[in-house]
Amino acid sequence: MNRWMKCLAWAALLTIVAAPVLAQQTPAQPATSLQSQLQLLSLAEALNRAEKQNLDLQAARAQRAVALASVSIAKERPNPSISASFSRDAPHEGVLLDQPLELGPKRKRRIALAQQEGVLTENDIITLSRQVRRDVRVAYFSLLFARSVTAQKTEIAQLAQRLKDTAQARFDTGDIAQLELTQADLDLSSANADAQVAKREEQIAQSELNVLLDAPATSSWNLATAFDAIAGPSSLEELISRATDSNAEISRLRQEAKMEELRINLFRSERIPNLTIEIGTDLNNPPTYAAGLRGGFSMELPIFSRYQGEIAESTATLRAIQQETEAKQRAISGQVEASYYELNAREAEVGLYKQTLVPASKKLEEMAEDSYKSGKTNILTVLAAQRDVQRVTSEYLSSLLAMQTSFAEMEETVGVPLD
Repeated sequence: MNRWMKCLAWAALLTIVAAPVLAQQTPAQPATSLQSQLQLLSLAEALNRAEKQNLDLQAARAQRAVALASVSIAKERPNPSISASFSRDAPHEGVLLDQPLELGPKRKRRIALAQQEGVLTENDIITLSRQVRRDVRVAYFSLLFARSVTAQKTEIAQLAQRLKDTAQARFDTGDIAQLELTQADLDLSSANADAQVAKREEQIAQSELNVLLDAPATSSWNLATAFDAIAGPSSLEELISRATDSNAEISRLRQEAKMEELRINLFRSERIPNLTIEIGTDLNNPPTYAAGLRGGFSMELPIFSRYQGEIAESTATLRAIQQETEAKQRAISGQVEASYYELNAREAEVGLYKQTLVPASKKLEEMAEDSYKSGKTNILTVLAAQRDVQRVTSEYLSSLLAMQTSFAEMEETVGVPLD
């Protein structure tokens, strides 16, 4: 019996000694597991992943096969036709083979037009690629914005909890009234609710990024690119020049102009009539012959219709496209200029918040909290200071997102990657 009592005593002693160690180690395991679930993702990696995996881009690239099929159709030659005749008159039977022959450069120009339509398809793919690149950049930094907001709301909730604890301590000592404690408790409840809402919005932003990357819905990313990371400035003249050469709308209009020129050439070659050669045999024509060779040809006479209307329509369309291209170039130059100055303004705004407003508001909040702890101010002063910090921080995060969005829109307008 004494032996069992000693064993129980030793077991209790080991439990008491090991409990603090186990308590320190146990909470660390979920954090490690959470970190292992997060996949490191930089902006460059996200853009590259979307270029390869985005479903909209894959669907657009599938149109290349359609363009290649159009070229194959343009290369086709007319089929021959065969006919047979039976009659009571002599010759009683006959067989005739007709073969249309295209004269002039019709086939060559038809193939060239189909190939240019394939180039237009490729231009559409590039245009969609630029749009996806913009969407991925905006979604990437929107997720970073949502996480920053979540962190901010969580910090505000922690401050509210600390303020509630301070108010509780002062209420217990009789320094403040029940009203201040109730106010602190209400502010804590509101902060916790805001933190929960921010977490849900973060999940929405992560889902939008996963859709663009064609990643599983459960994917969670450890975003490696800084919120304020942005490419070095280019001169306005260089951006306008690059936009003139690479803007998607201008490129499409130029391609459409080339296609109209080829279409006009094709219509002009269609004025040359096709030649149809006929060869066959007449059968059963007694008593003259049993079989006799027969041949001939036919050709359409281009007297009334010579594609005048089609050529006039394509010529008018070409002039309209050329004028639209000139107008679009002027408009794109204005858009690039507006985007350039918009980005400069956003960068200046971000610098102002980062260097001045955010540090000053946080310093003011710390001073207000210290004053409340020492009993020099009431709780409303601290709450007002915390709201100022929250407002300034929210505006700072919004300015960062606006800066990244401005850069993404300018990059899409220019038509080439700028970083």
